[in-house]
Amino acid sequence: MLSTFRKNRKEIENISKYSRLIKSRGDWRGKATERADELRYVRRENSRIKKMRDASKEEARIAKARLKELENKENAPAVRCKEDLVLITLQLFQKAHIGFRAVSRVLGVLSGYLGLIKAPCPQTVINWVQKMSIARIQNADRLVGTYVSGDPFSNGFIWMIDTSIALGAEKILAVLAVKADHHHLNTGAPGFQNVHCVAVSVSVSWTGDGIADFLTRVIKILGRPVAFLKDGGTDLAKAVRVLSERLCHIRSIDDVSHVVANLLKHEYSDHPLFDTFISSCGKASGKLKQTILACLAPPKVSTKARFMNLHRLVVWADQLLKHSPVGRAANGSLLAKLRASMNQLPACKSFISRFLRDAVPLLECQKVLKTRGLSNETAKECGVLMETIPPSSPVHIGFKSWMRTQFDIAEELGLGETGLPISSDPVESLFGTVKTLGASKVKDANRIATRIPAMCGQVTEEDARRVLEISVRQQQEAIGDFPSLVKQRREVLPNPGCLNNLSSYQSDRRFELIPRAKNRSKNQEIPSISYAYGNISVPPVGCENKAESALDGHSLGLSALN
Repeated sequence: MLSTFRKNRKEIENISKYSRLIKSRGDWRGKATERADELRYVRRENSRIKKMRDASKEEARIAKARLKELENKENAPAVRCKEDLVLITLQLFQKAHIGFRAVSRVLGVLSGYLGLIKAPCPQTVINWVQKMSIARIQNADRLVGTYVSGDPFSNGFIWMIDTSIALGAEKILAVLAVKADHHHLNTGAPGFQNVHCVAVSVSVSWTGDGIADFLTRVIKILGRPVAFLKDGGTDLAKAVRVLSERLCHIRSIDDVSHVVANLLKHEYSDHPLFDTFISSCGKASGKLKQTILACLAPPKVSTKARFMNLHRLVVWADQLLKHSPVGRAANGSLLAKLRASMNQLPACKSFISRFLRDAVPLLECQKVLKTRGLSNETAKECGVLMETIPPSSPVHIGFKSWMRTQFDIAEELGLGETGLPISSDPVESLFGTVKTLGASKVKDANRIATRIPAMCGQVTEEDARRVLEISVRQQQEAIGDFPSLVKQRREVLPNPGCLNNLSSYQSDRRFELIPRAKNRSKNQEIPSISYAYGNISVPPVGCENKAESALDGHSLGLSALN
């Protein structure tokens, strides 16, 4: 029994040890699980903190680099190289329309902000402008025109041609190119930025044959234009006529401003009250100036091409007469002084009213056509505006006849819907602008001509680079050593008895800038191109609708013109 008790006791002790072992193992497992979970959490947190630390360091590095870049940019000069300086200089001349000395002074004032050590002198500015003109002319053959369905063999440009006088015997001839579909691509009238000077020349005399010879040389290099846009000068008309006889038929577009001025001139230059009106305006100007009524003085109208701006004088007279109502004026009153200054203007009321009746609709039509070109839509608008003028009036008949002729050209070229450029104002404004920019009091034609190409188009970084690529030798070869009126004045005027020295300045060579021939055939003959292709040519893909719309618009335009 004792042995049994001992045996059971041993078994109980063994069971107790086993139970304690199981419990201990369970406690260890729980502790190990808790420890593992805690370690995993710490490990994840450490990994997240490391990633955040690395990201913060990267952001800080980027922020410091950006801050340093901004600081360097703020402290860096605006002009980093010579090309930047040339670009700013040319933009001041072309866009700001200030002279060479003014450009130098402006750059001197802004030198601290631009980072310039020394601003370019006026002569440097002149050289850069001349080189830009040379570069523009030399690269004129790179200009890309637009496809004109009515004349696929042309270069896609309409050439504006005009001449201008300066101080001396020389006359300037300039040729500007504008895209034929300008009004399809732009909403306004052509400006300096929309035209390109392709040739310029100076000669003592420009005749129709001389202009035709010069234009023939340019056509050999740049190709035949779509048409010539010109004023009513007989020399330009003869030049176009001679070119048509030599080469092939070339269209001629008459400027709307000169047409309107000529119509008014033919109608009113012989009017019985015209001379009386002009004389009264001049006398009224003398009496109103230097008085309390000076604000009512008439505007200044040039005697040359008077009918281009005569409407301003007539509008002034009409407004002035409205300040004098019917009735007696008190002695010594301002109304009495005004009436005393009018001279015979009240007697010209019939002339004033009739002139305004014709001029106001014409000027409204001129504004529409200049801004939007001649098309079906503008032709209808002009037809409505012209209804205020009697149909039997020569002004009404002449303007409708001109517009019908020009509209036929627009339809022939396929521009009846988009609009045909009808104004040569850019070339005329160009002459006026270059004569005031850096030309001094002595308007030398040769000096003026060297600056005309630089005023056209947009100034780009490519232009600045080309300016720097032109050497002094190339500039001298292109510009040449032509007689300078400033030099002649300086040498002859203060020295009596030196008049005969002026003959030594005469030279048979004339100044001209025309494009260079590149990759052209050695045969300089231009074949005569027949226009029979217009009847059999097939429009390119995508142009069928344009051709149909042009044909449909032709009847609309003719109905508006009739």
